[in-house]
Amino acid sequence: MNRPIFMFRPNLRNEDRRRAWAILQAVPEGQKSTFLVQAILESERTNVLEITLRRVLREELKAVPSRLAVQQEETIPEQMMGFLGSLMGEEYPQT
Repeated sequence: MNRPIFMFRPNLRNEDRRRAWAILQAVPEGQKSTFLVQAILESERTNVLEITLRRVLREELKAVPSRLAVQQEETIPEQMMGFLGSLMGEEYPQT
């Protein structure tokens, strides 16, 4: 069986590809294939974990009772507005 060939020719004008190339160049010769395999597998594990976490969170959020009642917006009493206005040297109209 022939081994598949993979070629990586990064466009060094692209910042992400330039950074990837710099990282790959820092890997010692003879270890680059192992490094790439580990990076690919780790990326896949991360994706699987993210999908699992999102699924679990969705399921848990379904179990949490939702608040259908709209919370009343808290208003600042007129007296407080008058007091704050007086501190700033403003007159707050009394209604």
